[in-house]
Amino acid sequence: MRPLLVNTYDRGGGAAIAALRLHRGLRGIGIESRLLVQSRHGAEPGVVGPLGPLAGVRAWARPRLDSLPARAYAHRRGDLFTPAWLPDRLKRDVEALAPDLVHLHWIAHGFARLESLARLGRPVVWSLHDSWAFTGGCHLPFDCTRYREACGACPALGSRVERDLSRRVFDRKRAAWRDVAFTVITPSRWLAACARSSTLFGKARCEVIPNGIDLERFRPGDRAAARHRLGLAPDRRVVLCGGAGIGRDPNKGLALLVAALASLPEERRAALEVLVFGTQPGDRLPVGAVPLRDLGYVSDEARLAQLYSAADVFVAPSLHENLPNTVMEAMACGTPCVAFDLGGLPDLIGHERDGWLARPAQVRDLAHPTQVSDLARGIAWVLADEARRRALAERARARIEAEFEIGAIARRHAALYREVMDRSRATG
Repeated sequence: MRPLLVNTYDRGGGAAIAALRLHRGLRGIGIESRLLVQSRHGAEPGVVGPLGPLAGVRAWARPRLDSLPARAYAHRRGDLFTPAWLPDRLKRDVEALAPDLVHLHWIAHGFARLESLARLGRPVVWSLHDSWAFTGGCHLPFDCTRYREACGACPALGSRVERDLSRRVFDRKRAAWRDVAFTVITPSRWLAACARSSTLFGKARCEVIPNGIDLERFRPGDRAAARHRLGLAPDRRVVLCGGAGIGRDPNKGLALLVAALASLPEERRAALEVLVFGTQPGDRLPVGAVPLRDLGYVSDEARLAQLYSAADVFVAPSLHENLPNTVMEAMACGTPCVAFDLGGLPDLIGHERDGWLARPAQVRDLAHPTQVSDLARGIAWVLADEARRRALAERARARIEAEFEIGAIARRHAALYREVMDRSRATG
């Protein structure tokens, strides 16, 4: 079996991490996996992507060119809206690699024109890492459910016009994919419910298979040694928070963490050391009652495992999440997690069993978030009793071992690939 995984990047962002880990997992069980990317930064065996200075220019330019139609909307919310209109080389690249099956992952930032997905000439499986595949172009619809009908008047674009860019992209998808038998994979039950409720994927086969993790790369380490290497005082209570883009993406909720920490009693705040990773040069972290120590962008998995091992608790204060790799990594390292009870987070965290699921925050102005007291309560609850924290840590590791080990996840994907290919041969 020769599956071809397709993702815009091989590094950076949750989808790239999940796709690369699956690629490794498949090769680890003897499947001849390859990973096709638009922008290649690593040297992982089996990853196929353009090399050289011209390739770098192309990878830099395509996301900017693809986003031009959305940039016409002055009141859009953020920059993550993908029209997917640029001509691409996807069909040609797929034919040259001659896979048995194509497994799409995150294909935004100018990598694939949406019409190309109907012309690949292979069975297609598609793992959704956000909502873009079934919306009119936005990746994070938040409370908007217009994708259940036809999009239009798009909040992500700041539009009140029914026949706006989101409606046009939605209509393109509906026309291009009408006769395509996608098999959809979602890492979380929540995203599966969203996809099944959509007009575009409501009749597609949708399977829930979580992302996986290498339990040898991410495992509990020596806490005292990790703190010594990081220069942390042994008597401090260490709160860790992080993820790609955390310094500039309001959805990551760093302002909510700052507000939650400010609501803690002063004596509890004084004992905290708060570490943040995932920022980029030039990011400015919010200022609050507890200083944040900026660790910058961390991609090295050994370094990440060390951070998780040094922490007493990992906090994921995002407003919108699928199945975050950071929470899975922290739990694999035996670090209890506190997060909002939303999206795919209940698939990872068991409330008061191996972590804490807080009531979602009420946010009208991210600069002045309100009602984050339950997040603060969860942080305090984990830190208040060391024996309880250790029990949470043990159960967190055990849950990841039981449900998310990469070899088992790879075998589930391989079984689905065989089933999809058999069905394609029977009907084709």
